[in-house]
Amino acid sequence: MSDKIIDGKLVSEKIRNVIKEKAQRIQKEFSRVPGLAAVLVGEDPASQIYVRNKRRSCEDVGIYSEEHKLSESTTQDELLSLIDKLNNDNKINGILVQLPLPSHINESLVLNSVSPEKDVDGFHPINAGYLFEGQPKFIPCTPHGIIKMLEFYNVEIEGKNAVVLGRSNIVGKPAAILLLQKNATVTICHSRTRNLNEVLKNADIIVAAIGKAHFVKKEMVKEGAVIIDVGINRLENGKLAGDVDFDGVREVCSLITPVPGGVGPMTITMLLWNTLKSLEESIG
Repeated sequence: MSDKIIDGKLVSEKIRNVIKEKAQRIQKEFSRVPGLAAVLVGEDPASQIYVRNKRRSCEDVGIYSEEHKLSESTTQDELLSLIDKLNNDNKINGILVQLPLPSHINESLVLNSVSPEKDVDGFHPINAGYLFEGQPKFIPCTPHGIIKMLEFYNVEIEGKNAVVLGRSNIVGKPAAILLLQKNATVTICHSRTRNLNEVLKNADIIVAAIGKAHFVKKEMVKEGAVIIDVGINRLENGKLAGDVDFDGVREVCSLITPVPGGVGPMTITMLLWNTLKSLEESIG
């Protein structure tokens, strides 16, 4: 069954090698190093792990990184002041505001305060608009990683039926737009979708991003479908599980991403990619 696995670690490693080579060339030619600043407010354990992994990944490819860890009681104005400082820091090319933020902080206001030129998450309305127009500047990292994996495994997208489970601004919507731009026929499903099983059964490509462990079952998937599992769910036994029933679905699909080891590594890799791109564009 290993031949059915989409290895996110493998694809990630190959892209990171390209990032490292480009970063070294830029440093040699322009004496510039890509810089990424991560802002973490509060003590969310998952966020802390992600930021720590990001720091290590930056070191591996030659990207300078900063971490700004703020207390849970940090005010919105204090956070906005820090982002303004980073917006004007020439050694910082990308700004990552780790979500979730404490409830007393307006998440949308904070994300929109990041300069579009340093919005390496691709969340700013201006960058979302560029993506919608088909002229993306910074593509949201997880959807971008999904497309890179499909391309690496030579998955035919044009003319195929693609179903995206989930309509978030971070994954679902941008993933649907990217698949549409690759000439797939795209359906976005959500909690109000009727006849969901029937819709899924007709899909050549399924992107599952709803945050429900093992939601997609074998009987929902047609023979030969390609499955991208974005879900990361913590089970009662402490293990991680995706939105797809991996053991059952892999019996009928042609390709599937595991959890962990599938989409996860690609998300950080595309964050590094966007940070390098930001520096390249600032050099001109």
